Amino acid sequence: MPVSLHLRGPGLDSAPVRRGVEAVFALLRETDAVFSTYRVDSDVSRINRGELAVADAHPWVGEVAALCDEARERTGGWFDARLPGPGGGRWWDPSGLVKGWAAERAAGLLSGWDRCLNAGGDVVVAAAGHPPWRVGVEDPLRPSALAHVITLVSGAVATSGTARRGAHIVDPYRGSPTAEVAGVTVVGPSLRWADVYATAAAAKGVTGLDLLRGTGYEGLLVDRDGAARVTGGFGRAPR
Repeated sequence: MPVSLHLRGPGLDSAPVRRGVEAVFALLRETDAVFSTYRVDSDVSRINRGELAVADAHPWVGEVAALCDEARERTGGWFDARLPGPGGGRWWDPSGLVKGWAAERAAGLLSGWDRCLNAGGDVVVAAAGHPPWRVGVEDPLRPSALAHVITLVSGAVATSGTARRGAHIVDPYRGSPTAEVAGVTVVGPSLRWADVYATAAAAKGVTGLDLLRGTGYEGLLVDRDGAARVTGGFGRAPR
């Protein structure tokens, strides 16, 4: 997954900034080692094979497991890290939360700096005394075009859907992939929860933005036919 970090302001060639940037990418590499479902030696892979208990895993695993439980409650079950696994069992895949959680945690290592961290299209920004960041939202059906541009002083933008990776988002109630939604973009204060809500909304389908009511998060949903839906506060003044 591509990750980019953009900093603005004076003193960017200083030793503290260099150490901060190194710490950001070190944290993301460690996150991959612990949570990747593609690495056979990760804690998550070992847990799913029954070789490792959550209590004996890296301390981050217990934290993320608790957050996944909270995410399931917040979304009425539309976000669920427990996926159907081989032999009718359950396979634990916290990827829908971990990316936002890790990127937000990493960006926090540069607190006080004007920064934009982009982790595979999910973005967390802070404009410390500088103009707001402008975050382009890719049109999920026309990747060379933008569906929207979000002006953001501080906060996060997360996108989920089927446009890039096909029908990989599982409807937790049916236990099968859903393809009703081409893309959902969610904006709010936390990348962790923006990522969760985007995943949950995509899993729920064309009515997925209903999950954002009362949460403080706003969203744009484009269905597979290109019809767009937005919440009432999406695209208003800079946050």
